[in-house]
Amino acid sequence: MPDSPATQPTPSLESSRDAIRRDKRKPRVAVVFGGRSGEHTISCATAAGVLSAIDRDRYDVLPIGITPTGQWVLVDDDPAALALDDSRPPVRITADGLGRGELAVRLGGGALTALTPTGPNVLGDVDVVLPLLHGPYGEDGTIQGMLEMLGIRYVGCGVLASAAGMDKQVTKVLLNAAGIATAPHVVVGPHRWSRDRDAVLGECEALDYPLFVKPARAGSSLGITKVERGDDLLAAIEAARAVDPKVLVETGIIGREIEVAVLGGHGDAAPRVAEPGEIVMDASHGAGEFYDYQTKYLAHEAVQMVCPAPIAPDERELIMSTAAEAFLAIGGEGLTRVDFFLTEDGRPIVNEVNTMPGFTPFSMYPYMWNVTGMDYPTLIGELIDLALERPDDVNR
Repeated sequence: MPDSPATQPTPSLESSRDAIRRDKRKPRVAVVFGGRSGEHTISCATAAGVLSAIDRDRYDVLPIGITPTGQWVLVDDDPAALALDDSRPPVRITADGLGRGELAVRLGGGALTALTPTGPNVLGDVDVVLPLLHGPYGEDGTIQGMLEMLGIRYVGCGVLASAAGMDKQVTKVLLNAAGIATAPHVVVGPHRWSRDRDAVLGECEALDYPLFVKPARAGSSLGITKVERGDDLLAAIEAARAVDPKVLVETGIIGREIEVAVLGGHGDAAPRVAEPGEIVMDASHGAGEFYDYQTKYLAHEAVQMVCPAPIAPDERELIMSTAAEAFLAIGGEGLTRVDFFLTEDGRPIVNEVNTMPGFTPFSMYPYMWNVTGMDYPTLIGELIDLALERPDDVNR
């Protein structure tokens, strides 16, 4: 007997991975990187790591760069050209540099086409996009919304979770509603800053020093200043406003910096949590006063990533469970990295929920999973499989 209408398979919910298996071909994965944000170079470095490690026997890989002006271009599959190297200028994707032809896609989905000087080159359909984009126009729900409109599956969090994770204030609202502690803070919005600056500064002064002043919607430690006294507060806010007109001023939490990698579960399974790691900085090797851009990406000898973190068993259990709760609180999918301060009295305070953590060879997210038992290529494959399994439906 044929299925009733209520039980017939819905094409939009059909597993892309099952369809690929029937076609007996490798899934085509578009690795997208670069972008319009100030983290363009970091995104390229992340792509260098992924392109070096992705399993070419399992996936047909298509590297796609986005220029700082937003142009999508086909890029040569050359990880070395994208790697972060302080001996050369920062990597930038340009149409006449690393780019090899502008990309076009029909609205509503369909095959990608490269518009090259010799004419159009049809590249074919893409099964899943791996968006290695940090910051605005990539990590903030914008590209996720575009891919939802095109009906293309992608790795990582959806539109809402990506946007919420990008905005540190919204993250706090969602986490606090779920009973998860964050640092006391003041939001410095552009309109109030222009109308009532003295009142805003007064509210910030009421917080406990030291303060950390940071752009509300940026990453990779861009625009962050540690402020020890009130005289430096105004300049710190203006420095953060140069990155994002919305600024967060937070009480500095005294505690150890613990990071936790969270990976989505298959189907309705609970999210998976890796062994927590600790960031330990060594000033004698060039570490900054806090985990800033220079320390994070260039002063590799100045940072030690200790995993598993040397913390008490009850602290480990509490931090791992809180990380999973934070993943669920923002509606996470695929992956997140949850960053904590662990206070002396054992309280985990969430500093940030990063929905597209760095994937460079020096990044904590893949390192924590490697220590837990999942190596880099396997982790990349797991993320792609999670994306292929996900229903092609914005209301999934």
